[in-house]
Amino acid sequence: MPWLQLRLAIKPEQAETLEDALLALDAVSVTFMDAEDQPIFEPDLGTTPLWSNTHLLALFEAGTDQQVLIDTLQTRWTSPLPHYEFEEIADQDWERSWMDNFQPMRFGERLWIVPSWHDAPEPDAVNLLLDPGLAFGTGTHPTTALCLEWLDGTAVKGKRVIDFGCGSGILAIAALLLGADHAIGTDIDTQALEASRDNAQRNGIPEASLDLFMPEDLPAEPAEIVVANILAGPLVSLAPQLSSLVKPGGLIALSGILAEQADDIIAAYRDTFILAPVAERDGWIRVSGMRRS
Repeated sequence: MPWLQLRLAIKPEQAETLEDALLALDAVSVTFMDAEDQPIFEPDLGTTPLWSNTHLLALFEAGTDQQVLIDTLQTRWTSPLPHYEFEEIADQDWERSWMDNFQPMRFGERLWIVPSWHDAPEPDAVNLLLDPGLAFGTGTHPTTALCLEWLDGTAVKGKRVIDFGCGSGILAIAALLLGADHAIGTDIDTQALEASRDNAQRNGIPEASLDLFMPEDLPAEPAEIVVANILAGPLVSLAPQLSSLVKPGGLIALSGILAEQADDIIAAYRDTFILAPVAERDGWIRVSGMRRS
């Protein structure tokens, strides 16, 4: 059946009260969307941050009286309502619509990320099977794409790789499929470690080829290649540890960095690494380099 959608342009401080009011008015669902393509990064633990300009989307059954809904909502709101508009949403196969948003993606010359419901566009290429899930890292974000392209263009065959902040395990698994001998993934989120393990099994990665650790249990043994797709703040504060994880002559790739944060990252690593030119995509960057002997 069709649906009636109410869209409100709100500020973060209005979200909770309006959400509660709309659910009390029998909204089937209430969701929030970024109104200005504004990134959110480094939220405090236990918080659910919203964008400074957010769209609240409330879904109601078709036939809901729009004027009665607005009048009733206004009685629960002490000031004028934010700008709003209604839209009729046609019924559709929501699962199929969601799946259609995720298509196979190519990174570099050899590597593809392929959702499980798609055939591989190039069966003889390096195809990593990965579905969107709860852990960060499906290739759709520019920072993940920058790291995947770097791995595709790096001689990983026979090397040991550390994926620091592994999320879905996408970078560690990609390295192994590209020929790495062994990979280690670490993340502060136990769910990420479980997702990495599941994704590795789906891609036929032998259990002995991938080790997963919480950060406090990560072995100190350095590797030939380290990839860290996290955030600029942790990359700076963890620079001594991340540098120590790279063998002399080994390679590092750092991402999760906004373009305006490049100087901070370069300053933290340039004494230890011979840095390559910065790579940029959609306002995000990758810093990479070779550890000095």
